Amino acid sequence: MKLITAIIKPFRLDAVRDALSGAGVQGMTVSEVRGLGRQMGHSEAYRGAEYNLNLVPKLKIEAVVEDDDVLRLVDLIAQAAHSGSVGDGKIFVSPVQNAVRIRTGEVDETAL
Repeated sequence: MKLITAIIKPFRLDAVRDALSGAGVQGMTVSEVRGLGRQMGHSEAYRGAEYNLNLVPKLKIEAVVEDDDVLRLVDLIAQAAHSGSVGDGKIFVSPVQNAVRIRTGEVDETAL
């Protein structure tokens, strides 16, 4: 099992969620996060004054998937999240040692 973590622009959420759902991913977690990458924040104007915002709003999508599906799903996320502009995000893949479904006690792949 692997944990796919994708940091994306908020307006790309629907496209990424639809791509994952269409690929058979049954569950995911979406969190609102703020981050700083190569783009080093952005500027916004408020009441005529310009402010530099160092942390840019993003969404973090997490899904635990079977090993055989990782490359296909990472590719789907990358395509769905791509806007062609700076700050499209990143995708990370990490190993998952155990998973437990609390309600039933199922473990590992059966818990997905």
